Amino acid sequence: MVSPRSFTLKNILVLHGPNLNLLGEREPDIYGKMTLLELNSKLKDWATRQNVRLRIFQSNSEGDLLDWIHLNRKWAHGMVINPGALTHYSYALRDAIAAMSFPTIEVHLSDIKKREPFRRKSVIAPVCTKQFSGKGWRSYIAGLNDLNAHILFS
Repeated sequence: MVSPRSFTLKNILVLHGPNLNLLGEREPDIYGKMTLLELNSKLKDWATRQNVRLRIFQSNSEGDLLDWIHLNRKWAHGMVINPGALTHYSYALRDAIAAMSFPTIEVHLSDIKKREPFRRKSVIAPVCTKQFSGKGWRSYIAGLNDLNAHILFS
């Protein structure tokens, strides 16, 4: 039996952390040649096909990301976040995610487990439902698909 929630439009936050505004320019051999605008367009296309509403936000400021999470906490059913370098040290971001009543998926374009030693540990992952990395822009799609299914059947 399908949950009644499946007929309700779902709201998902997508947050891009520091330096993701430089996609397509910054180390394209690691992060790819797709720009943030192109990535967001793919995410919006996915949302249209899935009948999901997205709010997408990018900031180089930890405080702005925290404010965006807090501001949208009653709107969102879930969140996909690429915390960028904040992955490795932002306990403030970790605590904000832990305080939310919705599931969060952590995503990364590159495979952080195969990067420099300081990039291999995520302080964010323990408060997330899952982590997808190393699939390029498809990490976001994998995260959105997983989150959408989680929301649908919860």
